[in-house]
Amino acid sequence: MKVALFGTKPYDEQFFTEANENYNHELLFLEPHLSEKTAILAQDATAVCVFVNDEVSGDTLKILAEQGVKLIALRCAGYNNVDLETAKELGIKIVRVPAYSPHAVAEHAIALILTLNRKIHRAFYRVREGNFALNGLLGFDLYGRTVGIIGTGNIGYITGQILSGFGCKVLAYDPYPNESFSNFGEYVSLDELYARSDIISLHCPLTEENRHLINETSITKMKPGVMLINTSRGGLIDTKAVITGLKSKTIGYLALDVYEKESDLFFEDLSNEVIEDDVFQRLLTFPNVIITGHQAFFTEEALTNIANTTLSNITEIETTNTCKNLVQ
Repeated sequence: MKVALFGTKPYDEQFFTEANENYNHELLFLEPHLSEKTAILAQDATAVCVFVNDEVSGDTLKILAEQGVKLIALRCAGYNNVDLETAKELGIKIVRVPAYSPHAVAEHAIALILTLNRKIHRAFYRVREGNFALNGLLGFDLYGRTVGIIGTGNIGYITGQILSGFGCKVLAYDPYPNESFSNFGEYVSLDELYARSDIISLHCPLTEENRHLINETSITKMKPGVMLINTSRGGLIDTKAVITGLKSKTIGYLALDVYEKESDLFFEDLSNEVIEDDVFQRLLTFPNVIITGHQAFFTEEALTNIANTTLSNITEIETTNTCKNLVQ
């Protein structure tokens, strides 16, 4: 099958080319993100492969369908950027990678917690400048602290498991509880999680129901000085409300690997550009904020699994017209 991969970087080409030795698809690597304007680049491809910030809108899907595209293969777990209703009307199948390396994302969330708490990012630059003063670098013991995990799928489960190893009290909220989570954690209501947690980490998919889950109202229910971590989807957080929370010190620490308007920023080198997103720029002014550019998934194991699962999904659709990772 001819597959047009949009929004690709050199590492995508490397891992997909290596994995394709076992599948023999015809791969076309395209640097631009998929959108209504770039959909024409799919040419005569039967399948299109997209990532988190590609725009798979109804209009984009119609252009792809006119070119003969029958399959959208997501090389990620989430599919909030896909117009599923239009895809169904056009007869375009959607497949995804439900789990590529939950350990990669969970470990990145832990890294953000430790870095924020012990001010590793600030200490690094101080020492390089010959400043060995400890003022302003005070942290706290994770042992005995209460952590709230929102979303207990594979990533949330592993994050909670790791934090329990630190000696944390682990709380969780998920409308679909995982029975195994009770081995080290406790399910509570969302309001109770907000009220009791010293650290809150988000690990849920983005839906219309939970968009801006963290908003002005939910922030007022949190403990003063709470640490907020998001390695899931940017749209879960109302960024302006979080900025207000940082200014009032209700939020004492913030780490983001995702941002609700990241599609114009992340995965690109903008070091020589003026970033015009004033909300994002405001976040960067806080000393208690860390932002990474959607890199939580970025490990060798994850990229290998993403490439293999994506190509396996395409092969399953090609040979059987169905797939275990079919969205619809």
